[in-house]
Amino acid sequence: MCGIVGYVGTKSVVPVLLDGLERLEYRGYDSAGIAVIGETGELSVRKAAGRLSGLVAVLKGRAPEGHVGIGHTRWATHGRPSDENAHPHTDCSGSICVVHNGIVENHAELRRELEAEGHHFDSETDTEVIAHLIESELRTDRSISPEDRLLNSSRRALARVHGLYAVVVLSLGAPDVIVGARRRAPLIVGLGSDGTYLASDIPALLGNTRRVIRLEEEDLVAATTHGVRIMDQFGEVQNRPIEEIEWDLSSAEKEGYPHFFLKEVNEQPAALERTLAGHLNDGKLNLPELGGIDVGRVRRIVLTGCGSAYHTCLMAQYALEDWLGIPVDAAIASELRYRHPTFDESVLCIAVSQSGETADTLAAFELAGAGGAQRIAITNTVGSAITTMADAVVLQQSGPEVCVVASKTFTGQIAALFLIGLWLGEASGKLASSVRDEVVSHLAEIPELVRRALNAADHAARIGEGCAHLDRLLFLGRGIGYPTALEGALKLKEISYIQAEGYAAGELKHGPLALVEEGTTILVVATDSPILEKLLSNVEVVRARGGHIIAIASEGDDRILEHADEIIWVPRTIEALSPIVNVVPMQILSYHAAVARGCDVDKPRNLAKSVTVE
Repeated sequence: MCGIVGYVGTKSVVPVLLDGLERLEYRGYDSAGIAVIGETGELSVRKAAGRLSGLVAVLKGRAPEGHVGIGHTRWATHGRPSDENAHPHTDCSGSICVVHNGIVENHAELRRELEAEGHHFDSETDTEVIAHLIESELRTDRSISPEDRLLNSSRRALARVHGLYAVVVLSLGAPDVIVGARRRAPLIVGLGSDGTYLASDIPALLGNTRRVIRLEEEDLVAATTHGVRIMDQFGEVQNRPIEEIEWDLSSAEKEGYPHFFLKEVNEQPAALERTLAGHLNDGKLNLPELGGIDVGRVRRIVLTGCGSAYHTCLMAQYALEDWLGIPVDAAIASELRYRHPTFDESVLCIAVSQSGETADTLAAFELAGAGGAQRIAITNTVGSAITTMADAVVLQQSGPEVCVVASKTFTGQIAALFLIGLWLGEASGKLASSVRDEVVSHLAEIPELVRRALNAADHAARIGEGCAHLDRLLFLGRGIGYPTALEGALKLKEISYIQAEGYAAGELKHGPLALVEEGTTILVVATDSPILEKLLSNVEVVRARGGHIIAIASEGDDRILEHADEIIWVPRTIEALSPIVNVVPMQILSYHAAVARGCDVDKPRNLAKSVTVE
């Protein structure tokens, strides 16, 4: 949601903070700010609304000097984007400073209490209450060490906070330490030879160190130049493992591509190979991470996620219900958490979250566990919150994805879901061996089919440029092509701001047909399937009213020729796996439409990479 970076060490802090914020700007870009403890003991705060470039302009020629500081790039939740609401935020005395990712659910109540005690507030944000809470706790703390006073006061202050957070704190009373804490929002420690770093995500650290500690739920950390001290919510000292990051900074940079989105779209074959590696060996499934799942208990499966992850759940619903012969429900996590679903020991809940920190998905996953369901998590992030809740975790190994909108993590999630479905079918004995062998064989070919789809993407690019003038574009599909159409529409609206909607083609006469008039452009997912003929009948209904048809079709399938005005050919695969291939031209089309419209592809307006608050 928001990006946090902190440093204490021997280097000049401002370049460290700005470099980290630049690498985290995908998490939020409504405003940015830094706070630095200077060499002479003063606290300097600089912040500006808008992109990070605005903060850089503010700092030009007047950047504070120091070796201890914190920084933040914001995606607004409480309070409009403005200089006043930008982080960092200070207490009444101006000696305590905080940056925050998350949401303080009881901020109004806490603010009233603090104001009654005499505190005054300078912003509309929920975050500012944290600085004042710490100020209040410091007044009564009798610890001898300044580091202990700040750490313990922060712990007691955060115990009064309801909601989720990653917080980093500076104090003039403890000028050689920064304190961090997390609850349901990521915060990572970096251990360098020149000091200690805190950040929301690994790319912010990689230019300085590969040795990281992933803080666990309710952890607090006191970071100094020489190392860290970690404690839990009860004040007990904890040892957390040090991890060596294997991928390097270049993996999170553009490598000559004009945008991260295009780079990550083109990385999909390699990313899919990593997802499948070790899980498919000579036609055999290998998912030891699922060994603790009691397949014999499973009578119903609930798949849940948000955004593109929800679309992968819809796609898997078609396949898993067919393979396993039991009810499979796909549910939007933000809705599931507020329903009253029936979760018991007969349910298997599979949650999908690229970051592993998506607030609604975590809440739905927690609800499933409370009801007794077994839980499998699919994520791209080792050590994320969702991994601590799950009975089993399948890491998709897609690699870092910097663009706000999903591409390679989306196709990796589909592959991971299908691996799990195949394993469940095999372990339960419900999936016919002939079907299993066919799917496994085609799944092994998927990275190469995606590579071929990318190599033939020029036509999709030209069509995308031609769509740049449109006010709206309808996407149609049937069967598993319907959630594929939903994903295509989501990509277009996310990065080009064209109003795009996905529909089940069979629903045309139940409302959407009213939108069709002479010249209306419709994109149809029309690859090979048992119900292609029915889909083509739906297409003719559109054509009869003057609609312009763009079709995504399987190579060599002549049935589409008389029904479409433009055809994007994709490699043929079985219907269950077709979304992984079919989404590629829609990603390319969306990208070129967005570029032609002058949109910021990597940082679409109002969106952030990780939605860690409601």
